[in-house]
Amino acid sequence: MTDGTSTAAPALGDLTLRDLADQLASRAPVPGGGTAAALAGALGASLVGMVAELTIGRPDAVERQEVLQSIRDDAQRLRRSLLDLAEADAAAYDAAMQARRLPRTTDAERARRSAEVRRTMLEAARVPLETARRAREVLDLAVRIAPIGNPNAISDAGVGAQLASAAVRGAVLNVRINLPYLPADDPLRDEAGREAALLEGAARQREDEALSTVALQLGGEA
Repeated sequence: MTDGTSTAAPALGDLTLRDLADQLASRAPVPGGGTAAALAGALGASLVGMVAELTIGRPDAVERQEVLQSIRDDAQRLRRSLLDLAEADAAAYDAAMQARRLPRTTDAERARRSAEVRRTMLEAARVPLETARRAREVLDLAVRIAPIGNPNAISDAGVGAQLASAAVRGAVLNVRINLPYLPADDPLRDEAGREAALLEGAARQREDEALSTVALQLGGEA
């Protein structure tokens, strides 16, 4: 049993934007940075999808309809996935906190607590790693839409890329803060650390590519 204190993750979908911002600014530990990163990625996907929608059907994009529809559909899929991950991140961190509160008076209690802490910390590291992967995919879509999107919405493609890049970097930070809590022999410690570094580097590169294209489309320097 826990000490009776609950930090149950809020139903994020039921919150207004103002309420969500208030929750993030409060002393409550959830939602936190992992959730915020996933939400940033979802917003980035939304903007990429919007640019695709605003381009589909334009006379100057007739030959690119199939590509644009593919980008739009992938953006919708990633938006839904990242919104689910925002909820999952809050739930994972809450579960990890509850596990740490389990009693550890007897050997049996200590064994149970140790197993629960390990299980929940694995999830607390796994969820933001998945967030970083999905946000990286959003960046790939931003790179694809930037040169072919509606010129009147090209800035939105740039904002989408920046949000997705922030999502990758934010999620990676949450992976790194949780890895030290895993057992030293857990393979995820090394595997996730290496993958997180690769994702972060790729995100910076893809963000630069998208923003360079956007700058050219806006008439500036790449």
